[in-house]
Amino acid sequence: MTDYRVGFGYDSHRFATGIPLFLGGVNIPSEKGCVAHSDGDALIHAICDALLGAAALDDIGTHFPDKDSAFKNIDSTILLKKVVGMVHAKGFQIQNMDASILLECPKLAPFVSLIRQSLSKILEIEETGISIKAKTNEKMGFVGREEGIAVYVVVMIKKDYER
Repeated sequence: MTDYRVGFGYDSHRFATGIPLFLGGVNIPSEKGCVAHSDGDALIHAICDALLGAAALDDIGTHFPDKDSAFKNIDSTILLKKVVGMVHAKGFQIQNMDASILLECPKLAPFVSLIRQSLSKILEIEETGISIKAKTNEKMGFVGREEGIAVYVVVMIKKDYER
């Protein structure tokens, strides 16, 4: 018997000038970055929630509360590595990850390969199992007004009971 599970994650952050923009552990050149307790990597935060949800392990705020000073300005790749460890500890392996990143600028196409490489190492899966899609919001809403970013992620994990 094999147990497949799907998890969904979402995150959003508002932008401010003079803050670095991190996505998938990659520093993206930008005038604006995400306001957050950690480094504000909205992609990694959404991946964490998707993985935790698939494994029925609550959400990112449960494990890494923004009221805890231990996580102030933390590199989000550290959080994702911990989440991957939790998922593996429950006997699951990550199969694939699909993300849609909504922001008007900067354009992410030149950085998608670097983001996939970064996430491949952390998630311990092949780059071919990682999809990153960058979208604008056609100038609508907070994303369209360049006030922030929104990220949607779906993951599949698998537990194999056959030996």
